[in-house]
Order: sequence, then structure tokens, then C-alpha cells
Amino acid sequence: MLSNSTTREVHAIFAALGDPIRRMVIEYIAAHGPQTATQLATQFPISRQGVLKHLIILSNAGLVVVEQAGKEKRYRLVPAAFGSIEQWVATLSIVWDERLSRLKQMLEE
Repeated sequence: MLSNSTTREVHAIFAALGDPIRRMVIEYIAAHGPQTATQLATQFPISRQGVLKHLIILSNAGLVVVEQAGKEKRYRLVPAAFGSIEQWVATLSIVWDERLSRLKQMLEE
């Protein structure tokens, strides 16, 4: 079972990734490296302000961090943040494996 803090992290991450634009932003940063909001706004059908709102949500979920480089703010992916999701999936997988083993045992008896 996951700890309460990990469960909250997973919920925040899934909530952040629930929006298709945010998923695309994550994919774009993963493929192209740190980006400014202005650079990202050229890649998506929304304004720079719209991109910033999405970046704030992604940042609050711990999926991206802001790196200040002079006057520029670049948003960088935090790969370790996805570890909570991996842990959640692994825990869920163990539960289902146990259930399926019990079902198999019942059917064999």
C-alpha cells in the first residue's frame, strides 16, 4: 500500500496529466529539453498566458521545475516525479496478481 503522501502525489500528477495540452507540453519538453513559455506557445494552439497556466499546474504537481537563466525562465521536466506513478502501478499490479492467483486456485479446486 502507498503512503498518504505518495497517494497525494499520484493524485496531483494524474490531475495535472488529465488535460491533453499538459500531456503534450510534457511530451514536448521531454523530446526537446527545457523550454520557455514563449517557445511552448509557438507549439500549441493557445496563448503564452494559457501555456503559463498549464505550466503552473505541472509545476505544482512536481512534474516540471523553473530554471532562471538571465531574464528567461525555462521549464524542465522532473523525471523522478514519475516514480510515484510507477510505484502506484506496481502496487496495483501486485494486488491484481494476488487476486488472479486466488481466482485461479479457486477454479482449480
